[in-house]
Amino acid sequence: MKRETDHIERNDMSKYTLGIDYGTLSARTVLMNCEDGSVAASSTKAYPHAVMDRQLPDGTPLGAGWALEDAEDYVIALKETVRNVMRESGVPKEDVIGLSIDFTSCTVVAADEQKRALSSLTQFRPNPHAWVKLWKHHGAQAQADEINELLTRKGMIDDPRYGGAISPELLLPKVLQVLREAPEIYQAAYVFLEAGDWLTWNLTGELKRSGNMAAYKAMWTPEDGYISKDLLLELDPGLDKLIEEKLRGEICPAGGCIGHLTQEWAKELGLMPGIAIGASIIDSHAGMPGSGICRKGQMMLVLGTSSVELLLSDQPYAAHGVVGAVKGAIMPGYYSLEAGIAAIGDMYGCFADGYVPSAYEKEAAQKGQNLHQLLSEKAALLAPGESGLLALDWWNGNKTPYVNGDLSGVLIGLTLQTKPEEIYRALIEATAYGTRMIMEEFMKSGAQVDEVIVSGGIPEKNPLVLRIFTDVLNRPVKISASDQTAALGSAMYAAAAAGKEAGGYESVAEAAQALARLKEEVYLPDAAHAQTYDQLFSLYCELAGLFDPKKTRILSELKAGR
Repeated sequence: MKRETDHIERNDMSKYTLGIDYGTLSARTVLMNCEDGSVAASSTKAYPHAVMDRQLPDGTPLGAGWALEDAEDYVIALKETVRNVMRESGVPKEDVIGLSIDFTSCTVVAADEQKRALSSLTQFRPNPHAWVKLWKHHGAQAQADEINELLTRKGMIDDPRYGGAISPELLLPKVLQVLREAPEIYQAAYVFLEAGDWLTWNLTGELKRSGNMAAYKAMWTPEDGYISKDLLLELDPGLDKLIEEKLRGEICPAGGCIGHLTQEWAKELGLMPGIAIGASIIDSHAGMPGSGICRKGQMMLVLGTSSVELLLSDQPYAAHGVVGAVKGAIMPGYYSLEAGIAAIGDMYGCFADGYVPSAYEKEAAQKGQNLHQLLSEKAALLAPGESGLLALDWWNGNKTPYVNGDLSGVLIGLTLQTKPEEIYRALIEATAYGTRMIMEEFMKSGAQVDEVIVSGGIPEKNPLVLRIFTDVLNRPVKISASDQTAALGSAMYAAAAAGKEAGGYESVAEAAQALARLKEEVYLPDAAHAQTYDQLFSLYCELAGLFDPKKTRILSELKAGR
C-alpha cells in the first residue's frame, strides 16, 4: 500500500470532497479542498488479486482474452484508502460533504438482490462467469461479432449509439457471453452492473446507474433508452427480460447525486451519514474536469496502461471506434467524443520486460536506471524515421478504426542490425500514430483540436513519449498539474453532487474552472520532425489498411491458433 499526503494550511470554513479513482490494478482516494482544489491527503491500495487472465484463485483455467477481477478487492480498497486519507489529513468528518467514484469501464459485476457479487458466493466461485469482467476482457469477441453482424444487416451499425462497430469491451457482448456460456450465472444475477454503480448501490442503498457509463458502454440514450427488445430477441430469446430485470435501475446524469451515504457505510468509512454520493463515471472521463478541460478545442489524452482521447463537440458523432451520442454525458452542454488505444504502457512494458537482452538490464543497473529509462535514453538519440521500422500498436486489439479485439501487433522493417531501442521507439511512435488517427477522426465531426492536455502515469515518467506525441500530433501539448486527475475529477463531480449550498459547486464545469491546474511547461512541435512524421503517418495508415479485418484474416487466425 502506498500513502501520499500533501499537508496544507486548512481554512476552518473549507469543505472537502472525496474522489475515488478505480484503475486496472489499484484504487486511489483523494480528499480535495473545495476552496482551491488542493489535495489534503491521498492513499492508494493495490487489489490483492490483481487481474486474473490465466486462472482463478482456485486454479480454474481461463480462456484466451479473458480478464477478471474480484469485486471484494474494490471494497477492501474503498475502506482502506478512505480511512487513510481521513486519518492522515486531520480533516474533521463533518467537513466532508460528498464522495464520488470513477471506474474502469465497461467493468461488469453480476450481483444478487442482497448486493453481493456472485463471485463472493461459495457455489459460484469456481465459475469464471461469476467474477467481474474487467474492461479489457476480450473473451466476448464472438458475441461482439454477432451483434455487429445483426446491426449491419439491419442497416443500423452507423447509428451514433453504435459507432460503426461494437467492441467486446461493452456491456451487451459480456452479458450475452454469460447467457450463452453460463446460463446458471445469468439466471442467478439480479442485476448486471458497472462496478462503479455496484459500489454506489452499496454505499447508498439506491439501485441507480451512471448515465455516463450507460451512454458510452451500454448503448443507452435518453431519447430511446437501451437497444430495442426486438433486436435483443433476434440475438437470443434468452435476452427477453434483460432490460426490465437485469439492467434495472434509474439512470442518473453525470454530476448528479445518486443518493446519500448510509449509516452503516458512514461507520465503515469514518464519515458522516447522509453526505452526497455522486453518480459514478468512467475513470478517464473523470480526468476531463480533473485536467481543466471545459471548452472546445482542447483534446484530452490520458497516457497510462492504455489511452483515452476525449474532445468536446457541438455535434454528436460516431464512427470507426469514436463514440459520442449523448449530450452532457461527461460535461454539461457538450457532446464528448471518445476513443482510445487498448495498450500504451502495457505494450511498452511487455516489450521491455520480455524482449530486451540481459546486457541492457546490466547496463541499466550500472547506471541506476530501469529498462524504460535506458531504452528511452538510447531511443532519444534516434531521429524520426532513422530506424526504418514501422509498427501497429494493436498488441491488445484495436479500437480505432476497426474495433476488433482479435487484431494484434505488427512490426516491419527489421534487419540484422535492428537494436532494441529502435523497436522501443517504433512502438512509441505507433501509439502516437494511433492517437493521431483518432484525432483526425474527431475532426471529421467538424470539431477542431487546438491543443492537447495530457495526464496519466506516463507523462511524469517518460518525456520522450511526450516529445514524440507532440511532433506526431503537431499540436502544443500541455500537462495536467496533478498526477491524480481522475481522482480529482471525481472529487469535482462529488462537489457538484453536493451542491453550492453545502459548500460545493452548481455544476462540474464550474468546479473544473475553479479548481483544475496545468503545469507551466508546454511542449511545442518541432517543424522538421513534424514534417517527417507526416510522411511516416501516411505509411502507418497504409499499413493499418493492409490488415483491415474485412480484407484479411491473417491477424485473427494467427491469434486464434495460440
